[in-house]
Amino acid sequence: MKSPSTGDLEDYLLSKVDLRSRQISQIVEEVQRVVHRLTTEISLQDLRFQAVPYSDTYNGNIKVLAPSQLLVTVPVKGLAGYREARKQRWRYYTLQGARLPCPLQDPEGLRQWLAVEQFMKSQWQWHEADVNIEGDIVPAKVLQVFRKLVENAIGTCQLSGEVSLLTQRSAVWVAVETSAGQVELELVPAVEIPTAWSAKARWPPCLTRWPSRQRVECIKSFGFALLASSRYHWQQSFLQAEQVLLAQLDEDGGCRRKCLRALRQMKEDVWCPGKRPVLTSHHLQVSARCGACAEPLTTGARACEESRRRGCSRRRRRVNPGCMHVSRRSPSRPLRPSPAGPLSLLFVVPGFVSPPTSPLC
Repeated sequence: MKSPSTGDLEDYLLSKVDLRSRQISQIVEEVQRVVHRLTTEISLQDLRFQAVPYSDTYNGNIKVLAPSQLLVTVPVKGLAGYREARKQRWRYYTLQGARLPCPLQDPEGLRQWLAVEQFMKSQWQWHEADVNIEGDIVPAKVLQVFRKLVENAIGTCQLSGEVSLLTQRSAVWVAVETSAGQVELELVPAVEIPTAWSAKARWPPCLTRWPSRQRVECIKSFGFALLASSRYHWQQSFLQAEQVLLAQLDEDGGCRRKCLRALRQMKEDVWCPGKRPVLTSHHLQVSARCGACAEPLTTGARACEESRRRGCSRRRRRVNPGCMHVSRRSPSRPLRPSPAGPLSLLFVVPGFVSPPTSPLC
């Protein structure tokens, strides 16, 4: 039997990828119309939440995790002039406001507390007890308010036959009927902070040559966001900066984006078929965290291996476990298997890419 040529394989892959791209574009088109209607109604009911805008092109508030799973960030308003907390204080309260005898656990990784006093300007609604405990804006209480608003908006917009609120989940999930089938959306309130860069995001890591210092400053200028995705702590997210970085992966003539598309297709056809995949597009982008420095062919990886022997790598992973490197391999240089496993074989993306808001989304 004659083996397929490289050109045949590439044509087949491109046809599959093109079909997937058209299907997802149609799904996003239908979903964002529904999301825009819902969030517009929500913004009328509660001024603390903004409507997700409708876009004919790329919508930065919608991230495709899988063809049947999307992440939608819903911006909040009434909080401006963010600044890092200047002093540490212990928290002694439950979600109901009762006093605890011992302090709550401090946030880990790219999570943090969020106090109203960290903003130079804040609307009085953010001081209300429905979202605020002892000066802290608590994600679980924000989600509780937001879930009720979503439920009311579904009825008000007469979308009951098209949209249903999924229960028994800590986050706010809805199921939307589309022409391609049912799609699940996670709706996450997000505090957008466009004027600052998180001190916890130790990016870029040491001993890396890419991106350049000028490019790093440009990416950091996009700021970050805080997602209400847990009980007490806000999750730092860098989705906008992430998209800018991903768009520049092949500026040296490489084929990393093509490799990413190939991995996505393999994930959906072979590794995780079905409507609720354990692996999402996000996991492919960040590859395997613990194997971030396992690619032996790149200059950045060799430097990382040297720093590992000196103990720097262990310290870096503790401070920012999502920290990774982009392979700056020449397009003509062959790929070799990596100890990090299949996810890091073809595509290794760096840095600060924020984790999904749910562990198996």
